[in-house]
Amino acid sequence: MNSSKSLYHNSLTLLTDLYQLTMAYGYWKSGMAGKEAVFNMFFRRNPFQGGYTIACGLAQVIEYLQDLRFAEDDLAYLATLRGNDGQLLFEPAFLEYLQELRFTCDIDAIPEGTVVFPQEPMLRIKGPILQCQLLETPILNMINFQSLIATKAARIGQVVKDEPILEFGLRRAQGIDGGVTASRAAYIGGCAATSNVLAGKLYGIPVKGTHAHSWIMSFDTEEDAFETYAEVMPNNCVFLVDTYDTLEGVKKAIEVGKKLRAKGYKMAGIRLDSGDLAYLSIESRKLLDAAGFTDASILASNDLDEHIIFSLKNQGATINVWGVGTKLVTAYDQPALGGVYKLAAIRNTSGGWDYKLKLSEQAIKISTPGIQQVRRYFNDKEFLADMIYDTESFLPQQNSTIVDPMDYTKRRKLTNTETFEDLLIPVFRQGQQVYTVPPIEDTRLRVKHQLGMFHEGIKRFSNPHIYPVGLEKGLYDFKTDLILQLRNLKSETEEV
Repeated sequence: MNSSKSLYHNSLTLLTDLYQLTMAYGYWKSGMAGKEAVFNMFFRRNPFQGGYTIACGLAQVIEYLQDLRFAEDDLAYLATLRGNDGQLLFEPAFLEYLQELRFTCDIDAIPEGTVVFPQEPMLRIKGPILQCQLLETPILNMINFQSLIATKAARIGQVVKDEPILEFGLRRAQGIDGGVTASRAAYIGGCAATSNVLAGKLYGIPVKGTHAHSWIMSFDTEEDAFETYAEVMPNNCVFLVDTYDTLEGVKKAIEVGKKLRAKGYKMAGIRLDSGDLAYLSIESRKLLDAAGFTDASILASNDLDEHIIFSLKNQGATINVWGVGTKLVTAYDQPALGGVYKLAAIRNTSGGWDYKLKLSEQAIKISTPGIQQVRRYFNDKEFLADMIYDTESFLPQQNSTIVDPMDYTKRRKLTNTETFEDLLIPVFRQGQQVYTVPPIEDTRLRVKHQLGMFHEGIKRFSNPHIYPVGLEKGLYDFKTDLILQLRNLKSETEEV
């Protein structure tokens, strides 16, 4: 990504939670700052009660890491922070350490546009524990939100199929960054264009838009408004017809469309923004076709999402362009993905790895230890299953078994597993970028190809089929033993 076109030009290094810095201070003070560690970023549930998630946001993570420096004003601010006793929170020597800090970690990640599932590491970060810790909050911020929006867009795309979706959500988005990054993620997920001009400039997304109700209302008559717009912008005419009476508005748009045609221009279509969209689109189509405008589009907006669009299609709506805003860019029915970032291993004094996990009373919140990779098996028609395995110890073999981490009784033996792909690929090595971010169009196409390789049941909105994802049995057994050790239950089990 061209840094000259980045959204923010000032340092973003303080885009973090305070406890990341207090832990970093603790690592530095105790002599642990350089201890090598591995963290995994993953999520626990698919959003929208769906069957899949689209990975998105990696390009922003890369851009952030390219400029990871504590600026002078960052350090000056940190020097003002005080603890509960009123004393300075960080000593000057630590701030001097931060001033010289340079990113040196290894990062492996699943490319944007890939379909991913719960428990699978989307990013794996290896390096000095202090640096790894500082990356937690910004990585989660960037990956969680964009993956959520890309998934929402892909779900809408499932319903409309090859009909274009226009993302119209900027005015309802959660602030500037929420608007711009939502436009990017929505385009990757399947939208054809955005109304957001800044996102168009930054990311090369096609931009679309004509006029609003205020344009119509600023003229004495609806006819005057349509005719004036057609005069000043004859190559961009999609007329908003529902300011007063929708079907009468369609008739007036048709008359202006005839005048455009006589001048060698084309009325691209009409937009419906209120009312009974199914009925109004059907009646509008009749009027347009009768007048010879069979190729004029009918664009609909008005708080649409995948469920409303599905209903409209079942009602026979003749809409063929979809303007989706608020419910897309705010992920209206689920405002957060819930991704997490967990320590999985620490290098010990002997040079080996000590594996770590987080315990919980809830099975879903028990993390998986190890330096993890995701292996996806497939044939020439579809993806078959994903295996999470440890790259250091439990390399998968032919006829391996995967175990559902949430239910040990769900096991699947993988046979005919010659064809596979390891999803996590190198992005940074010792702080140097080794991965080229593909053009956004390629990432968008990757989403389409990926979704096409999954069984339709996984893409259902209601009670989707669960795609097989599991821990390689050796990793599962190791995790189970580690849980028992940490709970001091293993010896009790053996006595029984």
